[in-house]
Amino acid sequence: MPEHDIESLTSRERARIIKSAVVPRPIAWISTTSVDGVDNLAPFSSYNYISSAEPVVLFNTPDAEGDDQKDTPRNALETEAFAVNVVPEALAEQMDTTSANLEADESEFEFAGVERADCERIDAPRVADATVTMECTLYDSLRVRDRLVILGDVEYVHVDESVLTDGKIDAAKIDTVARLGGPYYTDSEPIELERQF
Repeated sequence: MPEHDIESLTSRERARIIKSAVVPRPIAWISTTSVDGVDNLAPFSSYNYISSAEPVVLFNTPDAEGDDQKDTPRNALETEAFAVNVVPEALAEQMDTTSANLEADESEFEFAGVERADCERIDAPRVADATVTMECTLYDSLRVRDRLVILGDVEYVHVDESVLTDGKIDAAKIDTVARLGGPYYTDSEPIELERQF
């Protein structure tokens, strides 16, 4: 197996190694509304949570300024609100379609034929058929090398009854789609292990 000093690799080679090794990556299907009232929807596979007792989730995206900045981070920063939708397998193709580069005045909801629903606490829509949606307000943002990291306080959670058992989310019932390296996605077929600790 080849070994490399990370500094000897090009930026593209480094990114490929990291994105192929850190798998599967959960996908935040993020919905926002621009200051001009245009609804935006885009998938981000650089996503996770930091705090769970007082929930904070984060996603990151290439750092850019002005017209080069993607609509989602711009909207999240300007309106201080975004919703994280969990992608069920049935919506995988529509999710992938929302990664298209549209003009800022075009909505991915219409482009991909995704049904929207109102959020309770924020002025942005959510994906109506998502199994779980977390409504977030901006907690903070920071720049890490070439990436912009956006953190959100989870203010409200929508959970579809189909993924509940005895009133709690049942991980075995959530058919979440995740990202692999290159053009590949995967589903979340559970592996049951008897935990040792």
